[in-house]
Amino acid sequence: MLIPVLVGPTGIGKTRVAAELARFTPVEIVSADSRQIYRGLDIGTAKPEASDRAAAPYHGLDLVEPAERYAAGRFAREAEGWIAGIIGRDRLPLIVGGTGFYLRALFEGLFEEPALDPARRARLREALARQPRAELARWASRLDPGFRGGGAQRAARAVEVALLAGRALSALQRDAPPRAPVYRPWYVLLTLPRPVLAARIADRAGAMLARGWVAEVRALLDAGVPPSAPGMSAVGYREVLAHLAGRLHAAGLAAAIAAVTRRYAKRQDTWFRHQLHRPVRRFDAARPPEALAREVLAGYRAAAT
Repeated sequence: MLIPVLVGPTGIGKTRVAAELARFTPVEIVSADSRQIYRGLDIGTAKPEASDRAAAPYHGLDLVEPAERYAAGRFAREAEGWIAGIIGRDRLPLIVGGTGFYLRALFEGLFEEPALDPARRARLREALARQPRAELARWASRLDPGFRGGGAQRAARAVEVALLAGRALSALQRDAPPRAPVYRPWYVLLTLPRPVLAARIADRAGAMLARGWVAEVRALLDAGVPPSAPGMSAVGYREVLAHLAGRLHAAGLAAAIAAVTRRYAKRQDTWFRHQLHRPVRRFDAARPPEALAREVLAGYRAAAT
């Protein structure tokens, strides 16, 4: 089955277009966002608000605690189940999100790592969580010559597999073909000129802080979530943590968050331009969400017939 997939860099307006699309056809939305999976991380991850969730059922939100890890392979397996259920209810599955690795796992398949001893893995993860990102990357590169970077979580996974499976993750991936995907994507990429997107990102950072982002993070820390938790690596959360620790003044917090978000959006845009299966339909996100939703739905229906 051909599945519509609405993608684009953070802050570009995917959620709003998805809500409008739900007005024109019965859909259920599958979130492909690697930070909206965390419970309690609501404001800073720009989770859909109550009005958006009222427009259509959502899947893929609030799945795990901030201290837990959630792999792309798990997302692919669970998303396939959500999609099958949506189709069984005679509704249209709509994938919405900006995490490219989740999309690759779902539509291209990923290597399934070997079973690792749960107790040893838990102890190793606890030790790795105390290491700086640079140290994790150094160990990942030493243990796995094929490691190509990608953040603390990916580095930690490379270390875990190398130490517990006895072989480098890249070697295991090379020797084992990925599982075949079940669904075909129909990609819709929302675009904006960078200055326009930068302005939207700046406005959103200020609005999130006004809604209580700092209080959200303080509550998580008070509940026992460590600053090094995987969920706390979401864009902007490190800056809020730095502010709470006294390392970043309140007057510069919004600008610092906007800056890291712009860099993240640029990386997303690069990934979407080079890694998505072609063809990709591009839409100008400066247009009204209702008009975009109508055009997206018409294009999908034409492609699916």
